[in-house]
Amino acid sequence: MSLVRLNIKGISYSQTQNGAYALILNEVDGDRKLPIVIGAFEAQSIAIALEKEIRPPRPLTHDLFKNFADRFDIVVKQVIIHKLVDGVFYSSLICERDKIEEIIDARTSDAIALALRFNAPIFTYKNILDKAGIYLKVNPKNDDESQDDSVLVDDFIAEELESSSAKDVYKNKTLDELHTLLDEAVANEDYEKAAKIRDEISKR
Repeated sequence: MSLVRLNIKGISYSQTQNGAYALILNEVDGDRKLPIVIGAFEAQSIAIALEKEIRPPRPLTHDLFKNFADRFDIVVKQVIIHKLVDGVFYSSLICERDKIEEIIDARTSDAIALALRFNAPIFTYKNILDKAGIYLKVNPKNDDESQDDSVLVDDFIAEELESSSAKDVYKNKTLDELHTLLDEAVANEDYEKAAKIRDEISKR
């Protein structure tokens, strides 16, 4: 499968869905965008890495990882978004130390936050971009592409939240059932689902 290089176009905050962010990736040699819904903390970390002038007084989690890696001569060479399952993107960090490469599983938001700090390229497979990539509907009378982005992101996040409305099902589950589902989600490495179940347990 051929790899497609991606650039970070930016982060959009949904005007209609409170607290929802989307990371917009753009294929280097094309017009398709790959929107990925991310959490507020990851959005903040990526935004800080994009804004080179902003230096937090204490290292954030991703900065700490970078400092740790630098100390032990570990380099993140590239990030590959390698799988898409039920709307969840899976990524890998390709790392190198002493000319030995290792592949480390990572959440896509974390992987991209680290890619920025290591100046590492971001790739995905063509079939993933074919499946999840979208074209912006640019209005020729409107040169403000960011406005189109905003509309696009609102629509995209709304669809994502609608598809993830399955989490409402958890409200009808007992605590024992939720703990069983949580164990299954962790065993299947479905951490996005596990996080939703954990949130429901915390509410109780």
